[in-house]
Amino acid sequence: MRLRLGVNIDHVATIRNARGGDHPDPVRAARIAAEAGADGITAHLREDRRHITDGDIDRLMAEIDLPLNLEMAATEEMLEIALAHRPHAACIVPERREERTTEGGLDAAGQHNHLAYFVDKLGSANIRVSLFIEPTEEQVAAAVRLGAPVVEFHTGRYAHSEGEERTAELRRIADCAALAVKNGIEPHAGHGLTFDNVVPVAAIPQIAELNIGHFLIGEAIFTGLEASVRRMRELMNEARG
Repeated sequence: MRLRLGVNIDHVATIRNARGGDHPDPVRAARIAAEAGADGITAHLREDRRHITDGDIDRLMAEIDLPLNLEMAATEEMLEIALAHRPHAACIVPERREERTTEGGLDAAGQHNHLAYFVDKLGSANIRVSLFIEPTEEQVAAAVRLGAPVVEFHTGRYAHSEGEERTAELRRIADCAALAVKNGIEPHAGHGLTFDNVVPVAAIPQIAELNIGHFLIGEAIFTGLEASVRRMRELMNEARG
């Protein structure tokens, strides 16, 4: 099975917003990513609009042929936007205004009653629902109870650990990916993945998709976005080869 690559373009918008205006254009970045081998585009529309804006979502839906994965908090505002645009997928993520980036997985087990409403509404609109969770049996079981067709495992702890701790984290991701598939859920993964650490995660056979953004945009400063995405695509292919 081909391992899909979703390219998160949030931080192209972060650079644009630092100065205002229209440059650099995240939609242009999405086009380049598509040409370089991306299978989808991911964008997180935050409550405070710190990077991606509503206008960006409008244009991505209208101008990009690749599937759009809309990362969103479980709020009525974001649900209304998702239902209006009908992206291919909606990944429900935890969100705190004071955080610099998403700091961990969603507590699907502890927030079942709250999340059930959003999973149902999005699914009824034929939007593929994903839950961004930690790779634990408890959270996978919660995703099963919620009826989510997809989970995305937070790989931040793996990415920022070393030695035996990293080995243990990788095993935890692999075990939970297998558990997800056993229960009819498609497992994805993302956060903190780079050229140096992506191969072991990409080699997990049950993982169907990786969503990668910050590293690719940062690397693009030095090599260009096309080269950055192509290199990641090559590493993912090698891992599956």
